Amino acid sequence: MMRPSALAMAATLTLTTAALVPAAASAHAGAPPRDPTAIGYGGAVSTVDPTATAVGLEVLRRGGNAVDAAVAAAATLGVTEPFSAGIGGGGFFVYYDAGQRRVHTIDGRESGPAAMTEDIFVDPADGLPYDFQEARVSGLSVGTPGTLATWEAAAGRWGTRSLRSLLAPAAGVAERGFAVDATFRQQIADNAAAFGQFDSTRELYLPGGAPPAVGSTQRNPDLADTYRLIAERGTGVFYRGPVGADLVRTVRRPPVAEHPTGTWTYPIRPGGLTREDLAGYRLRFPAPTRSVYRGLDVYGMSTPSSGGTAVGEALNILERTDLSRVPTIQALHQYAEATALSFADRNRYVGAYTPQPVLNKLISDAWAGQRACQIDPAHALVKPVPPGDINASGCTPVAVGGPVEDGQSTTNLTVADRWGNVVEYTLTIEQTGGNAMVVPGRGFLLNNEMTDFNFTPTQGSAPDPNLPGPNKRPRSSMSPTIVLKDGRPFLALGSPGGATIITTVLQVLINRIDLGMTLPEAMAAPRASQRNSAGIQSEPAFHLRYGPGLTELGHSFAADVAELGAATAIEFRPGGSLIATAEPARRGGGAAGVVRPRR
Repeated sequence: MMRPSALAMAATLTLTTAALVPAAASAHAGAPPRDPTAIGYGGAVSTVDPTATAVGLEVLRRGGNAVDAAVAAAATLGVTEPFSAGIGGGGFFVYYDAGQRRVHTIDGRESGPAAMTEDIFVDPADGLPYDFQEARVSGLSVGTPGTLATWEAAAGRWGTRSLRSLLAPAAGVAERGFAVDATFRQQIADNAAAFGQFDSTRELYLPGGAPPAVGSTQRNPDLADTYRLIAERGTGVFYRGPVGADLVRTVRRPPVAEHPTGTWTYPIRPGGLTREDLAGYRLRFPAPTRSVYRGLDVYGMSTPSSGGTAVGEALNILERTDLSRVPTIQALHQYAEATALSFADRNRYVGAYTPQPVLNKLISDAWAGQRACQIDPAHALVKPVPPGDINASGCTPVAVGGPVEDGQSTTNLTVADRWGNVVEYTLTIEQTGGNAMVVPGRGFLLNNEMTDFNFTPTQGSAPDPNLPGPNKRPRSSMSPTIVLKDGRPFLALGSPGGATIITTVLQVLINRIDLGMTLPEAMAAPRASQRNSAGIQSEPAFHLRYGPGLTELGHSFAADVAELGAATAIEFRPGGSLIATAEPARRGGGAAGVVRPRR
């Protein structure tokens, strides 16, 4: 691993905690810049939030490496993007070590309680699965969080700073506060009924019974205290100590308000998470997935994420067509067909316990050939398409299988340092607002990650790989991706968006690699997502521009959605310069920055 020089490290160790918190992180000092693109040298950070990006850049400027900056930025996102991520959730961390020229991963996905059963989301009163919101806003949906363990492991293995120092900037932001923007306010408004059921959540996010005004200062002193307690006493206070005890108490006895605000039609059910579940949580360090696309090595996340496998399979299918030489409509037709096929296979075969030989086959060129042979350049396949037969050769689908969906919220960050190390990190509490319960006195929301399991079997007479089980981790679509060219970083990217993460990452990749777009253009381009469902989900601009041509080929469209994903990315250019990009508009626009901007 490339590390800072001893001189730089020594200088940094003399810094005070306050020095690591950019002045602009205080709402009273004005917001940090929200630039979607930055070009320069010396390292880069891209997140969905300007304060988190500013914190990460400050760590890089003061001699920290990419892992240090990623952990500090992620902790800050737990303050400023609390409805998408935080220590109540989990995620997947992908790291390129420039010294070893090797990609590592951390699986910090939440795990189910030891007592979890396959029918946990089936109502015993009528034998039917719970409605999603009934399952979500409950203790049943909460898995053991892995985010804090991920930060500790990443910092300890590859970082150059203590976790204590990396939590300090975020604690400062939580204490001082930050300016509420329109996206933050809207996310509260969208969750107002659920948030209003719990005293702890209502007090923090519905002051006076309404979402905070845009431009007001949002503070979270309880979270600041929690971060500082963890910094002082270690992660044991979370997994085996008082913070964990409060977390478990919240799950098992939800803090329902005596006089809730807003209408909520479902009973709020307790969950079965125990202190033993927290104490027994363990990270995994699986080998990354790897596929080769147009001579580039594409590394992603293995199970329980389906992202690396689905992205790799779709790219292998697409590689059989030179997308740069066909009309744009044909390239998008091939993209939609490849993603439908890869989602059919993902839904049928990929779960927490998928055997490695099956994963290897799904991401192989031979398998891509079996699936690509079904694509007709002149006519769209009828959706949903069946999965391929993993035990057969030739162009033969299986007659069983079906489409499934998963959650819609997450956040993502991309970091590179001056030594060439790269972090791509996607973290989440699942739904926007998680399970809606803030742990009283601790300031963070809990995940509803267990609702990423299928509530009942979805694959007909075939086994479903994503049913609940004891200590099991639910399947994810998170797709943090690092692309190498000749063994060195070329592109790193990821996105939130539930199952649309896979298609967002794929679309940015083909926009940049095949369709002649610059990285900022590839990021801003309108998006569409075909996840083996009857209609393509698309943004209005995509539907308007490409819908007629795709409809002529037999594609249909579902109702448009305002936006898909909120990606971040960094491109590595000859000569050592970097292009850091974030969304120019989606989710209110992201923030990219470099240590030394190009003059």
